Amino acid sequence: MNWLRFKALCALVAIGISSIAVAQEYKDIEFEEYELDNGLHVILHHDDSAPVATTIVHYHVGSRDEDPARTGFAHFFEHLMFEETTQIERANMDKMIQEVGGNLNAYTSLDETVYFFNVPANELQLALWIESQRMRQLKINEIGVETQRGVVKEERRMRYDNSQYGTVWEKMSAELFKNTCYSWRPIGSAQHIDSASIPEFQAFYDKYYQPNNATLVVAGDFDEDQVRDWIDSYFGQYERGPEPPEVVADIQPMKESYRETVRDPKIQLDAVFMGFRGPTMLEDDAYAAEMLCDILSNGESSRMYRSLVDEQKISVQAGIFPQLAQFAGLFGVYGIVADGQTPEKLEKAILAEFERVAREGVTEEELAKVRNINEAQFIGSKSSNQSKAGQLAQYHRYHDDTDMINEEFEKYMSVSAEDIQRVAQEYLAGQNHVTMYYLKGDGDANKPASDDE
Repeated sequence: MNWLRFKALCALVAIGISSIAVAQEYKDIEFEEYELDNGLHVILHHDDSAPVATTIVHYHVGSRDEDPARTGFAHFFEHLMFEETTQIERANMDKMIQEVGGNLNAYTSLDETVYFFNVPANELQLALWIESQRMRQLKINEIGVETQRGVVKEERRMRYDNSQYGTVWEKMSAELFKNTCYSWRPIGSAQHIDSASIPEFQAFYDKYYQPNNATLVVAGDFDEDQVRDWIDSYFGQYERGPEPPEVVADIQPMKESYRETVRDPKIQLDAVFMGFRGPTMLEDDAYAAEMLCDILSNGESSRMYRSLVDEQKISVQAGIFPQLAQFAGLFGVYGIVADGQTPEKLEKAILAEFERVAREGVTEEELAKVRNINEAQFIGSKSSNQSKAGQLAQYHRYHDDTDMINEEFEKYMSVSAEDIQRVAQEYLAGQNHVTMYYLKGDGDANKPASDDE
């Protein structure tokens, strides 16, 4: 699991394939893993069903590892790593991979930065060589840094500052996890990126982009002996780096709820957003939390849709999702207010749904449905080399148990109706939380005093 696991009803369920039939299609993911002398952890998964291969390098650094006065560094490096190295000219990485029929990309979260290549099997050596170049031979110079400053600032403007409701999860995190390393989002502050110097970027690279702070996964059609030789040659040349500092999350209980109203001319429909603390990805309650969110808001037969959209008609869209990190978790709640209705009425109706599930629990029919959803998703998530490689890296990184790729499904199946009700009671019903109204119109954000609700 990771922080951004937004679950959707799998097509297998939609077309009526039974849970038993889906289970019969699944075969365990086989893999080999070992560690180089410099600390790089390597996982190999052979799959010759198609002549393609994927590489993933999972760096154990995310926005939570940043200096609060220098946020956005992890995300900045997601971009900078595509610039140039001592042996690869600027703007050539994309070209080299695209010319052989492959693709490449990366993403950053609170806990990780992940880079991947998908290539024809006969071009796997190229992907490994490029990744090894980026690991310790990245050029951090003025032209690359200034180019990516502009790219990152434009991304922030488009996705956050100039987007409807774009700032909500930044504001939500700042209050929900105040004074902790999870209080800012990976996009970071444009001002911090603007004022950072090249030596600061170099220091961040040297601290976190080391072989002993990374996991390399190769999945697909390859000769294992040959791949091991390439990995030894390309990655084994580097010295073990200094151990990165330990993360201190220090998340204390919320003492009171928080409210804020934001008026924004970009907004077409008023909306209500709420954030509740949740379990971390490492806790067993994470499985019950995901299943609770499915019951409440996965599809038009879910509780929130039926009640708020279909029956009461006070919302045009509403839902809840878990965001699970290594040392923190939240339930994100949203509701778009229908014409003629008010955010206050929608907020009360959402909270009433949470109170109801905490008081009454869930039905056996709902539990059976959500188990089928999870089983279908479990099978579907093993359908590509990239998804398998990403999961192998995460299970090793966060659980120190790579074989969870085959075993985690049992944790979902062991969740009971009582577990789901208990999680609703513990995290949603009557708990301190953050509430934000986003309303049409001009004006600065209005921040009423916190309340206990």
